[in-house]
Amino acid sequence: MPPKAAAPSKEVSPLRTVQAAVQSHQFDPVYYLHGDDDYLKDGAIRDLLNAAIDPGTRDFNCEIRRAADLDAETLGSLLNTPPMLAERRAVVLRDVTALKKAPRTQLDRYLARPASDTLLLLVSPAGTKVDAALVGASTSLAFNPLTPERVRRWIAHHAGTALNVDIAEDAADLLQQAVGNDLHLLAAELDKCASYVLGLRGAHEQHSGEDTTGGDARAMIDADAVSAVVGVRRGETVADLLDAVARQDTATAITLVGHVLGQPKVTAVQIVILLSTQAFALAFGRARRDAGVPTNRLPQEFFAFLKETGGYPGRPWGEAASAWTKVTDRWTRESCEHALTLLLEADMALKETTVSNAEQILMSLILALCATRTSRRSAA
Repeated sequence: MPPKAAAPSKEVSPLRTVQAAVQSHQFDPVYYLHGDDDYLKDGAIRDLLNAAIDPGTRDFNCEIRRAADLDAETLGSLLNTPPMLAERRAVVLRDVTALKKAPRTQLDRYLARPASDTLLLLVSPAGTKVDAALVGASTSLAFNPLTPERVRRWIAHHAGTALNVDIAEDAADLLQQAVGNDLHLLAAELDKCASYVLGLRGAHEQHSGEDTTGGDARAMIDADAVSAVVGVRRGETVADLLDAVARQDTATAITLVGHVLGQPKVTAVQIVILLSTQAFALAFGRARRDAGVPTNRLPQEFFAFLKETGGYPGRPWGEAASAWTKVTDRWTRESCEHALTLLLEADMALKETTVSNAEQILMSLILALCATRTSRRSAA
């Protein structure tokens, strides 16, 4: 009788693993933190250290070092020193895969029998290849970038837990469209928005002489606050520009170019990348329609496409899939191919030109993209 196949392992969220350790105050001796989201990694390190190490003795019982700076003797001393006047000590080794041969041998020897009163955090920066040996010898925590949908939930969670304010759904949507999925930037802008609404509340109470906010009611970040702080208004986001191009609305798209390029952290190259993701998606959708897939199934098809390719469409996947479904039948296979050619040419031009010409190149590109369907009809 053939052996029974093992059930596939279910990936555990690193954030849940950290939260469970913090809440139970039960820590594994070694954690290996890797993946491409350094913001989440730094947050996990902070939470683990705060929960595991007595703040009164932290100066004696917490060591944070860069692996490349350590020799075998120093590393051995760090790993084998007992805690001082505390239950546990912690050692954080950043860029752990940069260890030289001798200290790496020392680390491997320690990992075979780690101390129960030491919390060892091994950290690899974004872009580093995962070390299989460290994965096997530790509790492995893979901090991969959040999907756009999870970023939206993170915005609300961070506002409520870290800043003690609420954020309206449309405000979170507007903030994500303006800033993107970079958690460092989102956290910074959320902090500014929280300060803004708390300042408005304080000014109102000072002027009125009484608390009119309901006592313990938390301040609310609304879309107007995001507009005031980040400098983006509803209807003038990158997603609005993408939608205008997708439906080949030349007048709206051209009007939006200047507004979008004037927003913080937005460049012409980034817009071309997002337009390219959209063009590939529309080409995929057109192919699926030509293969007989009904329109009402396209959202699922687009979602699977994004999951497989890992492309960032400039907004949550579900919203992008819904927007693309509405316009797929406007595009032909030929117009999609022509759009991709135009985008490649624009990308090359932007990388060879000065910033002063970037808006002109983008404007010409969008005019050409919006005219694609018209030109194809004329040629027919």
